[in-house]
Amino acid sequence: MNQIVYVVRDMSCEHCVNAVSDELTQVPGVGRVDVDLDSKQVVVYGVELDDRWLRAAIANAGYEAE
Repeated sequence: MNQIVYVVRDMSCEHCVNAVSDELTQVPGVGRVDVDLDSKQVVVYGVELDDRWLRAAIANAGYEAE
């Protein structure tokens, strides 16, 4: 299983966490998503992860991934 780490600075509450997690779990290949609101880190675990699709999912949730 691979992992990709993003920083999503605009997240500020549980709603943000849920929105990002929900969008990311719909991306093909994603097995698990861990979000740490304090550090603003989003860790995506899965197989054959596509950075473009993951960034698009975060954007669909209304946030920007770094």
